[in-house]
This record gives sequence, C-alpha cells and structure tokens, in this order.
Amino acid sequence: MLTPMVRVPLSPEQVAAGRRLGSLIRTARAGRDPEAVARDAGISPETLRKIEVGRMPSPSFGTVVGLCQALDMSLQDAVAAWRGTTDQQVAI
Repeated sequence: MLTPMVRVPLSPEQVAAGRRLGSLIRTARAGRDPEAVARDAGISPETLRKIEVGRMPSPSFGTVVGLCQALDMSLQDAVAAWRGTTDQQVAI
C-alpha cells in the first residue's frame, strides 16, 4: 500500500521569500517577452508567471538557476532576494 505524499504547508516566511524572489525576477525581466524568457530558462510561461506573482513561492533550484541565466542575473542576487538581505556578498 502506497502512502500518499503530503506537502508540508509553507511558512509565512517562505511565502514572503517567494514573493521577494518573484519581484526580483519580474524587475529583472524588465518588459522582455515572458515567453522568450521562459523558453530561455527552460520553463513554461505559466511557471514564470506563477513565480513572478508569488503563486509558486518555492521554485526548484534548477528553475531558479535557469531564470538567473536567462535574465543574466547572478544567483547571489536571487539568494539575497530569497533571504531578504541587501548584502550582495551572500555565501552559497
């Protein structure tokens, strides 16, 4: 018998972190075509939209890396947004 997988609800802090990351990505996209950015990142436009508006507050690491590459943004900037820090010298 298989036990159903239950996703643990995200904490308010995790939701806020996802919103900060989404805001950074939306700003970095700066009017670029979302379909082109999503394609370059290897994700669907719907996934990009969900991340940008905070409906996907915990995207996978690979998704974040792909978005950073597509937007020519450093992973450190994404980490700083996630953590809510302004320090760009974030240890990963």
